Amino acid sequence: MTEPLSHRTITQMGRYIGLSLDGISPSLARTLLRQMLRLRRMEEALHAEYHPADEMRCPIHFCIGQESIPAALSQVVRFDDYMFSHHRSHGYYFAKGAPLRELFAEIYGRKTGANGGKAGSQDISHCESSFFSGAILAGAITIGVGAAFGFRWRKSRQISISGFGEGATDEGAFWEAVAFAGKQRLPMLFMIENNRYATFSDQLKRQQWDNICERVRPFGVRATQIFGNDVVLAYQTISQEVDKLRNGDGPALIEAYTYRWNSHVGPEDDGVNRYRSAEEIAFWKANCPIVLLEERLRGIGWVDDEIIHQMEAEIAEEIASNFQFAKESPFPQSIDWHRSNFALSSPLADQLLKEAEQGKYDQYQEEAKLGPY
Repeated sequence: MTEPLSHRTITQMGRYIGLSLDGISPSLARTLLRQMLRLRRMEEALHAEYHPADEMRCPIHFCIGQESIPAALSQVVRFDDYMFSHHRSHGYYFAKGAPLRELFAEIYGRKTGANGGKAGSQDISHCESSFFSGAILAGAITIGVGAAFGFRWRKSRQISISGFGEGATDEGAFWEAVAFAGKQRLPMLFMIENNRYATFSDQLKRQQWDNICERVRPFGVRATQIFGNDVVLAYQTISQEVDKLRNGDGPALIEAYTYRWNSHVGPEDDGVNRYRSAEEIAFWKANCPIVLLEERLRGIGWVDDEIIHQMEAEIAEEIASNFQFAKESPFPQSIDWHRSNFALSSPLADQLLKEAEQGKYDQYQEEAKLGPY
């Protein structure tokens, strides 16, 4: 009997050899590689620039080593879908196609940032792209379920995606969201990047098992485990689940086992805490998602030195342009925190909250098609 996928069984397998290109076109394979390279180089550049300049205005939770899931999502998600993220937000912001130069400007606290320089990395959002992140653990999950509830009642083909780490499953809000989404058959994708550690805390020191999939299925949520550094497998799994969600087949959870190379937060090295071994880090670096795909593509002639060089040159130019935009942008001069927290105009609420005569609520409910509220 094959043991279930887990961090323990994964780290015992040695070098991963399961990446298959069946059903994947050369163009898509190269796009997935390029997307991972874009995200990796962007994060590396921000990591290197953070110190000693000290011009960035917020802490950053880098996703170096976890590029596979965002790259796969970027080829599946639609513009009108909603995506929500936890504090390690850059990959999901990237996956939703939100403008990267506004991410850079936001980190630098500039007026041209995605949130005018007021949110920083952990809470960055981009309303026009329907992307929202937040530092509250599991907060992105519950809000994502709310969006999915709205899509279902409007009979839309939009879906809601919430990306988070396994640490969020320590929160009761996660299980409440799973229970509600399963019961209501919501178009909701729970996207877990299981990187084993919540800050410095090993999952198996917090939970009896590290297999989250088995625990959510009784709630009516389809659940799939994958090796998260196989970007082709990630793309295929996400595509299949998203198609089912759009067809009304209820919520799904994908548990992708992956690993962050860098510290929990910031460019500083948190190895002084000795919460993970050098051997463990070396295993995951040997199974880098970019290297796994690039080696496979080179082996069949779908990429070569010239193609990779062109990708790297274009990405370097894009990153340099993003830094220039951020550093040359002005700081916000004044901030109206009152207007930043809520809108003064609420026409829809005014319409729905009009006074109703006693006994006529059912009539209004039917007229507004509000359902059993």
